[in-house]
Parts: sequence; C-alpha cells; structure tokens
Amino acid sequence: MKHVIIVVCCALVFFAVGMAYAKLPPPSEEQKAKAAAANAKAAEAAKKEAEALSRAQDRVVAHYKRGRMPAAPVTRVEKLACLSGSEDRHARIGVELINGKVDYFAFYSKSKPRTCSIEVKRGGPYNRWEDHGATSKVTLVDGKGLFLIDGKSGNYRFVFHSIDRERYCGMNGKINGSLTIIRGKRDCIVEGVMDGHAG
Repeated sequence: MKHVIIVVCCALVFFAVGMAYAKLPPPSEEQKAKAAAANAKAAEAAKKEAEALSRAQDRVVAHYKRGRMPAAPVTRVEKLACLSGSEDRHARIGVELINGKVDYFAFYSKSKPRTCSIEVKRGGPYNRWEDHGATSKVTLVDGKGLFLIDGKSGNYRFVFHSIDRERYCGMNGKINGSLTIIRGKRDCIVEGVMDGHAG
C-alpha cells in the first residue's frame, strides 16, 4: 500500500512541475534583448580577464628570463704533443688547450746527460699571462724570461725570449728560439732552442 502511495505522490509532483513550465509565457523581446546584453557583457568581461592573464604571464616570463643565470659555457679541452730529435738529443712539448687557448704547457729537452724542464700553467704563481687575440704573452717571475705563443694559424708556435737556462736547465746562458707544434704531426719544428745546450 505504501508503495502505491509513493508512486501516486511522484506522479502528482511531476504533473505539477509540468503544468508550471507549461504555464510560463515565452520571453518578450525586451527580455531577450536584456539576456543578449547580459551575455555580451559577460563575454566582454571574460575576454578582458583572459587578456589581463596573458599580459601577467608575459611579465612573469620576461622577469624570469632577465633574472635567469646564463648557461654555463661549454669547455672544450684538447691536448697536443710533439718531439724533435733523437733519444740522446731532443726537444719536446706537451700542450693543453681550453677552447682553443693554451692553458698549460710543459717543455722538456735533453742533450745527454743534460736535461731541461719548464712547466707553465695559466694562473700559476710563477708566471703572468696576457692574451691579445690568438696571441699570448707569458712572463716568468723574477725576470726568468718570457714566452710568446702564436696560435693564429691553428698550430702553436712558442717563441722563447731569454729564458733562464740556469733556472730551468742547470746550465749557464739563456734559451732563445722557437718551437712549433703542428696538429696531426709527431715532429716539432725547433729553431734555436737547443743552441748552447751543452752535451
């Protein structure tokens, strides 16, 4: 019995709602115009909000780009070496390049039984570096001489100017001349560096 009463009540409610909607008159032209104006106003407000949001996002991106740390530069390391002479009398050099610039070099020469050894590192305590384009000037401390390094050709020519032979070789005199290392070649081009290197 209760089930029947519930069904009847539901039917009456649906009937009443249907009658209420059936009795609503269609909107007038004025109401249609007001609804259209309200919709247009809402659309305009939504458009302005979207534009404001876009401008705010652009400002945030621009601020981020201004404040962002620059990307770390790529470091390219290259090592070169060459030798000229025989086992008992020779000159050789090893070079380390950072992005094409000499960062370190070690020169070694031998005229049996004498040896000579010079090691130079950019930023080291015993030398001062000056760069002028593809050319570098390395001044050794305490007036021990200087090197000019020419890398313009893609190869590297080391010019020795009054390098103290006593300091680096244990012999009297100065080392002058040049040594050139050529990419892809085992032999150095040596001019004058071994002169005065007594055997």
